[in-house]
Amino acid sequence: MKDGWNEMHKVTACKAEDDYKLWLRFEDGLEGSVFLGNLLEIGAFQLWRDVREFEKVSVDPQTATVTWEGGIRLDPDILYHDVASRTNPLQHVGGGNPPPAVG
Repeated sequence: MKDGWNEMHKVTACKAEDDYKLWLRFEDGLEGSVFLGNLLEIGAFQLWRDVREFEKVSVDPQTATVTWEGGIRLDPDILYHDVASRTNPLQHVGGGNPPPAVG
C-alpha cells in the first residue's frame, strides 16, 4: 500500500516556457505547467530576471529533481502537487485542502 507521505515524485522531463512557466513530466505520466515568476524577488531566484538563466533548467539524473546553475533546486513533491491541482480541478473541492489520510 502506498503512503503519500513517503512517496517521492520523480521529474522525468522539464522545459522552460514563456512568462516563467515551467513544463514538467513526472514518472507516473502526469504532466503540466507551473508558474514560477512569483519567485523572482526571492534570494537566488533573482538570477532568473535574466530569462536566459531561467531557460537553463534541467533534470538532475541522480535525484530526478528540477535544477538550475547556481544550485537552485525545486522540491518535486511540491511541483507535483501544483501540477496535479491544476490538471484535476476535483482536487480543489473542500477549499483546496488535501483529502484526509486514510489509515
